[in-house]
Amino acid sequence: MAAQTPPSGGIAEATVTKKRDRTHFLYIAVIGAVVLGVIVGFAAPGVAVELKPLGTGFVNLIKMMISPIIFCTIVLGVGSVRKAAKVGAVGGLALGYFMVMSTVALAIGLVVGNLLDPGSGLHLTDTVRDAGHAQTEGGGESLPEFLLGMIPTTLVSAFTQGEVLQTLVVALLVGFGLQALGSAGEPVLRGVGHIQKLVFRVLSMIMWAAPVGAFGAIAAVVGETGLDALKSLAIIMIGFYITCLLFVIVVLGALLRLVAGVNIFMLLKYLAREFLLILSTSSSESALPRLIAKMEHLGVSKPVVGITVPTGYSFNLDGTAIYLTMSSLFVAEAMGNPLSLGQQISLLVFMIIASKGAAGVTGAGLATLAGGLQSHRPELVDGVGLIVGIDRFMSEARAMTNFAGNAVATVLVGTWTKEIDKVRVAEVLAGRVPFDEQTLSADGHGPAPEAEVVGPRDGTSVKKVAGV
Repeated sequence: MAAQTPPSGGIAEATVTKKRDRTHFLYIAVIGAVVLGVIVGFAAPGVAVELKPLGTGFVNLIKMMISPIIFCTIVLGVGSVRKAAKVGAVGGLALGYFMVMSTVALAIGLVVGNLLDPGSGLHLTDTVRDAGHAQTEGGGESLPEFLLGMIPTTLVSAFTQGEVLQTLVVALLVGFGLQALGSAGEPVLRGVGHIQKLVFRVLSMIMWAAPVGAFGAIAAVVGETGLDALKSLAIIMIGFYITCLLFVIVVLGALLRLVAGVNIFMLLKYLAREFLLILSTSSSESALPRLIAKMEHLGVSKPVVGITVPTGYSFNLDGTAIYLTMSSLFVAEAMGNPLSLGQQISLLVFMIIASKGAAGVTGAGLATLAGGLQSHRPELVDGVGLIVGIDRFMSEARAMTNFAGNAVATVLVGTWTKEIDKVRVAEVLAGRVPFDEQTLSADGHGPAPEAEVVGPRDGTSVKKVAGV
């Protein structure tokens, strides 16, 4: 009996290695597609711009999967917890953390924006003014409208409209309903678990279109902006990238080390493929399903992941906060109407409130900036056109910072609520428990996939959770 075990294990390991190698080729192809897109964008701008639907189509395919993934994840997480107060404690702790970190990000953006003073000496043209006004449409949603918008028209409309917060509300209601049913709800939970596996399998199939999407997205933006637009606004763009990088490494890194004892560089390495996906699409939403799966695989419990990650995509906007503060100061300087300290704080706090839901949507940060200025300081809206040329490049740093902030937040909330397996975290980050890229399965944590192994004495089949 013992002699039969090694060959079986060897075959399994060989299969896993083979699958993992195939996904490595996929992401090497994404890098090649990005480089090729840049070349095409410079060599044939007219052709490159026409390739934009390729990038848009890929992002839309990912968005198509977000609502069912969030629904399944939250229902499984909340429905399997017997005490509703535990879910409320996780949500309250997460929202409190999001508020504090948004304030910190806002303050950092203020400081760097005032130090750089990047907008002085720039001049507006009629074209720039028109571009600024064009961005104000849909950017000035009030707080009551935002809160009412969280309530879906019907129980299923959240899925058809692709609204993340509406899906979150429906999933929480269903999860609490299954809690109340007790053992009678277990068949439903098992059914949702099977649906989740199917949804992640479909997502893994869609991911093979990533090189095509990355090529179209990068080629289009390079073809549209060219090199001149980058030269004229290099200071604000480079300053923004450096600020985001320092925020992630210094602020989030220190917090992660002190609270959870995790190295930020190891966590970023673990999420490297997701960052590459965000870089090529400029949308953190494209990596949301993978973040949910990877955080569960890392060792954070399903309830914490299911609540923290989707909520963070609307409320934990560290990169967007930095962007809004620096861009507002940039626009005010460029307009020759610099803001006083009191005006800066008033305007930017207003923008943080207005930015809910902008994290995952490409270009939403620009609309939020324009809408906030229109509502608070309409005379500054003309200056938003100065940002349009490089906003696509800044949105990449914005999306990656938002993504990193949500990953760190999930680990921190899991640590504070004692809903994290620290031994597994160390094993995963060290590479000894690899993530299954073929199924995107959050294997081995909570009620995750199980594998049958042969008992050591009597040969009976028993179930063992993978990675435990």
